[in-house]
Amino acid sequence: MPKEITSPEEFQKLAEKATECRVKRLGDETKLKIRTSKVLYTIKLDSKAADELALKLTCTKVEV
Repeated sequence: MPKEITSPEEFQKLAEKATECRVKRLGDETKLKIRTSKVLYTIKLDSKAADELALKLTCTKVEV
């Protein structure tokens, strides 16, 4: 089961160990998903905040 994270800072810290980041745009909201070796983490943010966070991530980004 995926785990939902509410803090962008915690999500960014977890993304350092991630192999891939998927970006799914849902109208005015965006969902970011990062895959680590054991767990899938997700976060829902407004589009502007999600774009800023996605720029900070170092893992491979895939638009869905």
